[in-house]
Amino acid sequence: MFRKFTFIKSWITLILKREPEHDMKLHAFVLTENRDPRIMGLIGKIDHKTLAVWAIDCAERVLPWFEQQYPEDHRPRNAIKTLREWIATGKFRMAVIRKASLDSHAAARDVGEDNAARSAARAAGQAVATAHVADHAVGSAIYALQAVFRNAGPAEAEAAVAAEKEWQYRHLLELDKTHDL
Repeated sequence: MFRKFTFIKSWITLILKREPEHDMKLHAFVLTENRDPRIMGLIGKIDHKTLAVWAIDCAERVLPWFEQQYPEDHRPRNAIKTLREWIATGKFRMAVIRKASLDSHAAARDVGEDNAARSAARAAGQAVATAHVADHAVGSAIYALQAVFRNAGPAEAEAAVAAEKEWQYRHLLELDKTHDL
């Protein structure tokens, strides 16, 4: 049986009300605006390997969000393993560090949408780059903050980021037992 449908055009006006407190896109996480000045003041005073351990710890707090969504993709975890090898031996080949970092960032791109999993993969990619340049540890911490932001609900995002930022600062101080404040 065949039926013919006729569509009548009509104009409908739809008004959408945006509520900023519920729209995460309006409250985007800007990486450069989330550097903790307390941490930035410590970075140049803490040894390279301590910063690497801290970068791993920051990334590993959020990495489960990536691993739960993509259990077969080991690129971010491999980046962490590569950094651990450098911490243990003090030796690395730049090609190995670079590949591990780029692979982790490729995993982030493969996620597609901006979410906690993507930011977690970027945190791991920045962490492994700490072997080459100590300042990359800050990148790992900031991407971890972004993952926390993206994982939290709109009402909890600001408090969740503040709590994570506080943990990062306190943890860095704990790791640097020789630091005299």
